[in-house]
Amino acid sequence: MDDIRKLNENMRKSINNLYQNVQEYWSSRIAPHFKKRTSEVNPTRGPETKTNTLTRPADRTPASPPPLLRIIMVGSGGVGKSALTLQFLYDEFVEDYEPTKADTYRKQAHVEDEAVMVDILDTAGQEDYAAIRDNYFRSGEGFLCVFSITEGESFAATSEFREQILRVKGDESSIPFLLVGNKADLDEKRVVSKEEAQRLADAWNVPYIETSAKTRANVEAIFYYLMKEIYKKKRTRLTTNTTVNNKNAKKKSKTLCNIL
Repeated sequence: MDDIRKLNENMRKSINNLYQNVQEYWSSRIAPHFKKRTSEVNPTRGPETKTNTLTRPADRTPASPPPLLRIIMVGSGGVGKSALTLQFLYDEFVEDYEPTKADTYRKQAHVEDEAVMVDILDTAGQEDYAAIRDNYFRSGEGFLCVFSITEGESFAATSEFREQILRVKGDESSIPFLLVGNKADLDEKRVVSKEEAQRLADAWNVPYIETSAKTRANVEAIFYYLMKEIYKKKRTRLTTNTTVNNKNAKKKSKTLCNIL
């Protein structure tokens, strides 16, 4: 019996020692951390705001493409339509003439500090291709009507091109159009006077500019003038459509309110 008592006493002592050791470990090691975590979520102070160090992924929404401005080159064969186009695009003068069927060129430029894409269609001057011109004219937003100051026939042909464009496009006042007298560097061979060309341009209510694809005189001027006119027309149409849409939206909202 004595042995049993001693065994029980030793067990109680061991248990008490273990309990004391656990309390000491809790007080010194665990309790301080527990109190710190508790204070962080104390409802009287509210939880601490944590800063998210992760950055948002970059917005990968593709940028809207620049406005596309479509220019159509018209005029008789051999007047220098292709030479003007290539001089504008590549700063090169192509002297040898090869009949053009129809070539399309594209270039990025800036109009009123905004990036634009200009699409230039160099049409054929030969009558063999007259049947497909209507399709070209329908897609055009502005026209450079070119003749050679050294060829009277090419000047007379501009009236026919003008009539074809108006027949396809309709509203005369809204079409960006420029009459261009090319080969100004050959003034000694001139057969079309500036006064005569200007009278025709005035009758059409369009500007007249003389150019030289060889010397690059006024080459950029004619293209940028037409690009600006097309751009302004697009902006006006966009503003008008936005205004109309806003008015329609207000009318619908007012009607809905009246119903309710």
